Amino acid sequence: TVKNIHVILHKCLQQAVINGYIKNNPADSTVLPRINRRDIKPLDETQISTFLKAIQGHQFEELFTVTLFTGMREGEALGLLWDCVDLNKGTITVDKQLQLIRGTKGQYQIVPTKNSKSRTITVAPFVLTVLKRTHHEQMINRLRFGESYEDSGFVFANELGHHLSASSVYKSFKKVAEEIGSPETRFHDLRHSYAVASIQSGDDIKTVQENLGHATASFTLDVYGHVTEQMKDASAARMEQFIKAVNA
Repeated sequence: TVKNIHVILHKCLQQAVINGYIKNNPADSTVLPRINRRDIKPLDETQISTFLKAIQGHQFEELFTVTLFTGMREGEALGLLWDCVDLNKGTITVDKQLQLIRGTKGQYQIVPTKNSKSRTITVAPFVLTVLKRTHHEQMINRLRFGESYEDSGFVFANELGHHLSASSVYKSFKKVAEEIGSPETRFHDLRHSYAVASIQSGDDIKTVQENLGHATASFTLDVYGHVTEQMKDASAARMEQFIKAVNA
């Protein structure tokens, strides 16, 4: 944010120099703050497998699974509505999130996404199956509880159809993380795990950026650049094997 503001001010002041209003651009001597990114800690392939086994039968199994394999933010997953899910095309439109209203005791509101932009994710068939199962279970609950059922439209809801509490979801997630021997793992790391898995599977950065909802591909590279570096090493190793084969 500071750097973005600096760019705007610098441009304005530079125009003032060109117009002869001032002799020098005072923004030239500005010392900008360093950006210290927190190291991401995605789940590796073995940990993902262990995690999926640990959440089988869990009350939030569907939520955890869909989040892991779509890269949605916690608020985006909790705020996902059925009218944003196309079970025929296998797509999810992410255009809102569920947010706790500050200063309240458990009151939530639907707000735009982090960058106020919508995106559409084409999900894997496995994820589509999970969503269809979730929809079927909600239909059963609707019949079971009758008038007591709240037809809120949320994809991930409790038995009575009410939206889930972010704090309850996070506490449950942390408990699972401890059970699989990874207590430091955060819910947001599911998003990182998806991104890393996508890149390692061969998805191009532009696709990963759009699926994650990042503003630019360069930001995605900044966050996950280390993954592409590892892939370059692997690519070099494969090329070495090819060279040996053709020179044999």
